[in-house]
Amino acid sequence: MTETLTFYTNPMSRGRIARWMLEEVGEPYETVILGYGEEMKSPDYLAINPMGKVPAIRHGDTVVTEGAAICAYLADMFPDKGLAPPPGNPRRGSYYRWLFFGAGPLEAAVTGKALGLLAPPEKSAMAGYGTFEDVMDTLEKAVSAGPYLCGEQQFSAADVYIGAQIGWGMMFGTIEPRPAFAAYVGRLQSRPAAVRAREIDDALMAKMKAESGQ
Repeated sequence: MTETLTFYTNPMSRGRIARWMLEEVGEPYETVILGYGEEMKSPDYLAINPMGKVPAIRHGDTVVTEGAAICAYLADMFPDKGLAPPPGNPRRGSYYRWLFFGAGPLEAAVTGKALGLLAPPEKSAMAGYGTFEDVMDTLEKAVSAGPYLCGEQQFSAADVYIGAQIGWGMMFGTIEPRPAFAAYVGRLQSRPAAVRAREIDDALMAKMKAESGQ
């Protein structure tokens, strides 16, 4: 019996990353839209994610939160989709490297810059990301090495996670639109699953705005 897959999200959140990954997987899933504030902090949802944040998924009895973890989990649970190098494959190292780079240094540096909370130069060695410039330069080299982070033929969950972060960052001005970033994101955003995910979330955003009278 196929286990039910439920997706908790808001179309104006990092849930858009998980939506893209779900569309890449192509398995049926139910969507639960949660509003910011009371709905995300309700007892029912806090029982799923005590942080009161989205995204989250429930797959049977398993709950997974955090965007990178959701991407990695879905890739491993549906290996026939080819969204992660298999265990034992040398490309698995690059896959882990960039997936965790996105969840660690990249996320911390971009958020820190947006909030004006980057570590001062004399204390950069204490920060896991070092400096914002180091993170951007490292990211540029990674996406310039080939079509995908794990090689020419291996689109993976790491590309979903990193690609979504770069696209989001360039859209809101927290990541400068370097040519390598624009080319990488352009390749990824043309994927059918990425297009479907954007269309679904954009339609949900429009519906929510219409219902709120905005």
